Amino acid sequence: MRAQSAVVKPFDVSRLEEEVREATQQHPPHIQALERAPRIAAPVPDYVSHREDTSEIGKLSAEAIVREYEETAKEIEAMGDVVKEMVQRSEQLASSANAMLKDIKATAARYRKEGKRMFTEIESSSSATDEVRRLCEAFRDKLAAKDAGASK
Repeated sequence: MRAQSAVVKPFDVSRLEEEVREATQQHPPHIQALERAPRIAAPVPDYVSHREDTSEIGKLSAEAIVREYEETAKEIEAMGDVVKEMVQRSEQLASSANAMLKDIKATAARYRKEGKRMFTEIESSSSATDEVRRLCEAFRDKLAAKDAGASK
């Protein structure tokens, strides 16, 4: 690989000026003069008023500061609205949760009632089964006694 030697030309300010002149002559810049708009002072909040012995600079500075504080206070109030919405949503959730709790209690009560019914039914079936078993044993014993008496 052969090293290439780059020829660096010295910076020529007159050439730069000439290039800028050519570019602006080809496409003249569109510059429109702006008329200075008169300063419209936004009213200060109702909770403040200027003192008579304050300079114009003092008044302007105080107005700028109180406007910043007022904007911040409005942002704080907006956060309050968000919190209010959160409270309303929380109340809705609490109401829904209370309704669910009522349903849960009602379901548990139905299960207890059904459990009691099943308990009573099983005990009744068990008693009936015991009675049938006793009757069968008694009948078997009678038959066995007749058989024993007939074999003698």
